[in-house]
Amino acid sequence: MTKIVFMGTPAFSVPILEGLVSEGYDVIGVVTQPDRPVGRKRVLTPPPVKQAALDLELPVYQPEKISQSTELEEVIALNPDLIVTAAFGQFLPERLLKAPKFGAINVHASLLPKYRGGAPVHYSIINGDKETGVTIMEMIKKMDAGDILAQEAIPILGTDDVGSMFDKLSLLGKELLLKTLPDLLANKLTPTPQDESLVSFSPNISREEERIDWNKTAQEIDCQVRGMRPWPVAYAMYQDKRWKLWDVQPVQDKTTDKSPGTIIFKDKHSLQVACGKESVLQLNTIQPAGKGQLSVTDFLNGIGKTVEVGDVLE
Repeated sequence: MTKIVFMGTPAFSVPILEGLVSEGYDVIGVVTQPDRPVGRKRVLTPPPVKQAALDLELPVYQPEKISQSTELEEVIALNPDLIVTAAFGQFLPERLLKAPKFGAINVHASLLPKYRGGAPVHYSIINGDKETGVTIMEMIKKMDAGDILAQEAIPILGTDDVGSMFDKLSLLGKELLLKTLPDLLANKLTPTPQDESLVSFSPNISREEERIDWNKTAQEIDCQVRGMRPWPVAYAMYQDKRWKLWDVQPVQDKTTDKSPGTIIFKDKHSLQVACGKESVLQLNTIQPAGKGQLSVTDFLNGIGKTVEVGDVLE
C-alpha cells in the first residue's frame, strides 16, 4: 500500500484528503498550518484539514514553518512513498521534496502556467476568465513551476464566486488526483514542462486591491466583487465609512454621463452607481461598517436612509 503524507490547510483541501483515504491509500500523516485566532472574539480555531484529519484518526503535524521545525525530521522519518499537497500555504524545503520515492506533487487550482501563487481562483474571476481548472504538478523549489502531470478545465459561470469555484475545483482536484495517481505510481506518466512564456502570477490579495475603483466598468466591478466573495470582500467608502459590497449587478441597456462613483438612482428597492465607460451598477447586498449584510431594501429603509442621488462613493 502506497504511504502518503498529505499537506493542506483550508476547506479546499479536505475533499482531496478524504478522497485519498476512501480510495485506500495509506495516509500516514497530515501536515497543516497551526490553529489561528478567528473572528472578532479571536477564538483559536483549527484549520479545516486538521479537523478532517482528526475525524479520520490520522496523525497531525502543525509546524509554524516546516523548514525550521522538528516536524520536518518527523515527517521525513515516516518514510513516505509520496507527498501530496493541496493549498498547504508554505514552501517545502528541498530535503522534504526529495525524501519520498515518488517525490512530491501538488493539486493547484489553476491551469498552469497561468496563475502561479496563492490566489489563483480569486484572479481568474476578477479578470473575467471564462474557465479555470486544476493542475496536478511535480513540486520543485520554485513556486508552482514543476512539470505538469495532469490538467482539467472547468467553466466559470457568471454567477460563480470564489466560494462556489473553490467547491467545484476541490471536487475536480480530488477526481483528477485519484485518476492520475495509479499511472504516476506505475511510472507511466510523462511530465510536461510548463511554457515559461505563458507564466502569470496570482499573489495574495492586498487590502488596496479590495477597494473598488469606480473607473472600471460595471462588468469589471461585478467580477471584482465575485472574485472577492466570500473573502476578503470588496469595499467602497461613503463619507469616510466603509461599505462592503457582497452582491452587485451590472444594469444592462442603461448608460450615464455622471462621474464614476456617483449615485445616480435611488428608490425604496434600488441603488445604482455610475461606473467607467458610462456603465451603471446596481448594489444588491451591502454591509455597512460594524453591521451585518443587508439587502439593498433593508439598507435603504435603515442606515442608508440618508443616502442621496448625487452622493459619491470612493
